[in-house]
Amino acid sequence: MENTQPNNPLHGVKLADILEYLTQKYTWEELANQININCFKNNPSIKSSLRFLRKTPWAREKVEQFYLHSIRQ
Repeated sequence: MENTQPNNPLHGVKLADILEYLTQKYTWEELANQININCFKNNPSIKSSLRFLRKTPWAREKVEQFYLHSIRQ
């Protein structure tokens, strides 16, 4: 099967994998400083962050953009 989205760097990357990567590279406090969303500030966990980000497209977009920025460095 050929790649249907060759210009999309997030194609095939799960939101859970993005959060796992970010939490291994940064602390929750660092993430909250970089991305100003409450799921990283108040009692953060991967499970609660996934729940919030799946319901909130603007926040998910910020996390995905930060992920892309961090993997390019």
